[in-house]
Amino acid sequence: MKRAKLLLDKDLVIAPVDDRLFSSFLEHLGRAIYSGIYEPGHPDADEEGFRKDVLDMIRELNVSYIRYPGGNFVSGYDWKDGIGPVDERPVRLDLAWHSIESNKFGIDEFVDWSKKAGTKIMGAVNMGTGTPKEAAQFVEYCNYPGGTMWSDLRIKNGHKQPHNIKLWCIGNEMDGPWQICHLDAHDYGKKALATANIMKMVDSDIELVVCGSSMSSMPTFPEWDRIVLEHTYDAVDYLSLHMYYENFGNNQDFLASFVDMDRFIHTVAATADYVKALKRSKKTMYFSFDEWNVWYQHNQKPHPWQEAPDLLEDRYSMLDALVFGGLGITLLNNADRVKIACLAQLVNVIAPIYTQKGGKAIKQTIYYPFRDLSLYGRGTSLRSIAKVPKIETKYGDTPLIANAAVYNENSGEITVFAVNTDLDEPIVLDIDLRAFGNAVIFEHSCMENKDIYAVNTFDNPLAVVPYKLPVDQRKASRFEIKLPKASWNTIRFKVN
Repeated sequence: MKRAKLLLDKDLVIAPVDDRLFSSFLEHLGRAIYSGIYEPGHPDADEEGFRKDVLDMIRELNVSYIRYPGGNFVSGYDWKDGIGPVDERPVRLDLAWHSIESNKFGIDEFVDWSKKAGTKIMGAVNMGTGTPKEAAQFVEYCNYPGGTMWSDLRIKNGHKQPHNIKLWCIGNEMDGPWQICHLDAHDYGKKALATANIMKMVDSDIELVVCGSSMSSMPTFPEWDRIVLEHTYDAVDYLSLHMYYENFGNNQDFLASFVDMDRFIHTVAATADYVKALKRSKKTMYFSFDEWNVWYQHNQKPHPWQEAPDLLEDRYSMLDALVFGGLGITLLNNADRVKIACLAQLVNVIAPIYTQKGGKAIKQTIYYPFRDLSLYGRGTSLRSIAKVPKIETKYGDTPLIANAAVYNENSGEITVFAVNTDLDEPIVLDIDLRAFGNAVIFEHSCMENKDIYAVNTFDNPLAVVPYKLPVDQRKASRFEIKLPKASWNTIRFKVN
């Protein structure tokens, strides 16, 4: 049986984990909003039309922020279409997703919904068809207390208190030729700078995320990031990263996606640090990885114009959950630079939660790794010293175990997250906690399935779920833990 070693020390620290690392994303896309979180007339809808079954699942995930309203959608969206009396709102064509947008749900509804979900909002402004002036007006509507045209309109629309949205994206994926009114790096950089300045004139307390590359395979990467940062470095707070992974037929290559994600982050960090040096700046640019997930983009098919079509409704397997877990582990291991991360998306559209219109809601396999990371990944990310068997994949030497560790000093707990990517046999993991004194392992949660392609369905929603393995709760400083083959593991320790 293969063996691996993991040494943890409370003085070997990566960084405190920002709570915003456990954020998500809802876009006006497919059924994410309509029949996802909002379905008036549903048997489980509340008085505002919000699905209570979905709200319960989201609260369990402990999501910190949710990015809204897009996404590609935002580049053609006029936020003013989504405010005021619902029956007076215009119906528009959504050019980004070839859909019909009713605008029955807008920023005010989302604010009301987010309060019930227990999350904060990461807003986004239109850098496609939109202007800096319109972005500033959006901030004024949301954040200014009252006494001006836009703030008084918010009050008239039923929200006396400001929405206080303090985190904003300046557009979305503007490097992509698929984006409505796509710009080159210089033109976007200039427009983003002007937009950042005017938004902060309205509210100097907001934080801003500028568009980085939409994926590492873009021909403009990393030049796009360099040029945009040279224009905006002093005016913005974060650079965005986006990355999705899918299985092209080689399972081990797919499972190694965490290696590629880590390299992507380090390449962007090197690019940002070059601009820091170029500008003789003392400021370090941090990152918002505000779209990440497994996404089978090759499954997309043409569809006619319609409201809330069934789009991008990937069904996630046990294998997908392993890859997903590895990506989440990578974010923890880069907590020194990645301060915000948004699982894209949250409901129906490439999502951990899947609903039937008028019917049930279920948790997909990727729900559980995200829940574990969000509940137990808050604290300080530790830099582990690991000796792990490796294999060769398309990304080169690849560890068979993806792992991260978080120390929560307040609760006196250490949580080790581990994905055993070996599809054939378990691996014994030796965890050394001598630096913490005596410790007790009090929980080992594991998710695995003999069929790595198993999925949760409405008929069998518990086909793939975590279970608890027996643990020896005697005090010790070293622990031998068997990681089943192809498994997601959350191992929790109590330390002195």
